[in-house]
Amino acid sequence: MKIATFNINGIKARVNALADWLDEAQPDVALLQEIKSVDEAFPRELFEERGYNVETHGQKGFNGVAIFSKLPLEDVRRGLPGDDDDVQARWIEATVVGQQAIRLCGLYLPNGNPVELDADGSPVAGGKYDYKLRWMERLQARAEALLAEETPFLLAGDYNIIPQAEDARRPDAWREDALHRPESRAAYQRLVNLGLTDAFRARNQAAEQYSFWDYQAGAWNRDDGIRIDHLLLSPAVADMLTDCQIDKEIRGREKPSDHVPVWVELDN
Repeated sequence: MKIATFNINGIKARVNALADWLDEAQPDVALLQEIKSVDEAFPRELFEERGYNVETHGQKGFNGVAIFSKLPLEDVRRGLPGDDDDVQARWIEATVVGQQAIRLCGLYLPNGNPVELDADGSPVAGGKYDYKLRWMERLQARAEALLAEETPFLLAGDYNIIPQAEDARRPDAWREDALHRPESRAAYQRLVNLGLTDAFRARNQAAEQYSFWDYQAGAWNRDDGIRIDHLLLSPAVADMLTDCQIDKEIRGREKPSDHVPVWVELDN
């Protein structure tokens, strides 16, 4: 089973590019972020014609996540538990059944910039960085609940986290950014420490492996990238892992997203 994550940065701008990539890569499941569309306006027929079941959790102009699956999806849920007042469309989950059922959790983690800190260095309550870290606390709680249920699962999406220095061409440039601050990296590491596997690093330890290049300052031409799109696997799913790759060449095409797909192959 091939499962991919892809921040498409707007379905309206990227609909043809997404369709072309799906035709070429043929993932069984695609978890999408930043669809930037309400559910009613999402062009689902184009992807249903390709054999995908389509589930979306949209929001006008911002955010939005989706799951495409060639296999039936069961128990679809929208919104990360833990805050009923959070209206941002950043989380969708469903179960897909191959040889074994897997809980698919698609996420678009908050960026967190600008970083606003109090005099004591703690995030300003109600600020964007505070929201990011609180969202990560809820993500941790959801992962802990799934582990307690012994549910095989993966957490896939745009984490807006640069885990290690080797995940950026210029790590010093990101040191005070919300994507690479110590608090962000520590929250990500706590998640991994639950016993989850970073699928890409389990298969590839090399530096300079990126999934995002900014549109500005010629970042793509200079390969000035960062790795922020991750697939974290529960122990049962990690046992199924056979491969994980980044489709880097997609970034060089016409009207690309600033992200590229990352995918795993599972023996399922």
